[in-house]
Amino acid sequence: MYSEKVMEHFSNPQNVGELENPDGVGEVGNPTCGDMMVFHIRVNQDTQVIEDIRYKTFGCGAAIAVSSMVSEMAKGKTVQEALSITNEMVADHLDGLPPQKMHCSNLGADALHAAINNYLSKKNQK
Repeated sequence: MYSEKVMEHFSNPQNVGELENPDGVGEVGNPTCGDMMVFHIRVNQDTQVIEDIRYKTFGCGAAIAVSSMVSEMAKGKTVQEALSITNEMVADHLDGLPPQKMHCSNLGADALHAAINNYLSKKNQK
C-alpha cells in the first residue's frame, strides 16, 4: 500500500521538532481527517536560504512521511525555490501515496508555504 520511501520517512522521520525563535511558522490542519502540521523555518537573511526547518505533525503515517519529505525538500533551498514545491512534487518524491492519503501531501506543501509566507510578512514589516 505504501512505497518504501513513505515507510522510510515514517519510520525514520527527519527534522522533527521546533526551532527556538523561528523566522517563520506555518500551521495547517484538516478537520475531516484530524491531521495537523506545524512547520518552523530559519532563513539566512543575506542569501534567503532556508538553513533549518523543523516540524511537528499530528496524524497518520502518511502525514508524518509527508512532513519529513517536505522538510528534506525545502532545506537548503531559497525561499522562492521552496515556494515552488507543490503537493504533486511531494507525492512524487515519496514514490506516490494511496489516493485516500493524497490530502496529506497537500498539508505538507501548504504548511511549508504558510511558514514562508509568515517569514515574508514579518520581513516586509521591518
